[in-house]
Amino acid sequence: MAVPKRKTTRSRAGKRRSHLKISSKNIIEDKKSGEYRLSHHLDLKTGFYKGRQVLDPKE
Repeated sequence: MAVPKRKTTRSRAGKRRSHLKISSKNIIEDKKSGEYRLSHHLDLKTGFYKGRQVLDPKE
């Protein structure tokens, strides 16, 4: 079984883990309704996506 010859230092482990972070969600405010939604997703209240009516609005 392979065993490391030396202990991995904190700085080396930190360099390796530097990209392991939680990214924030891309939340935008809708121009028409003023509601917050994820970008590239349709607005469920109005049913619009990219300025076009895609679904019937919720009631």
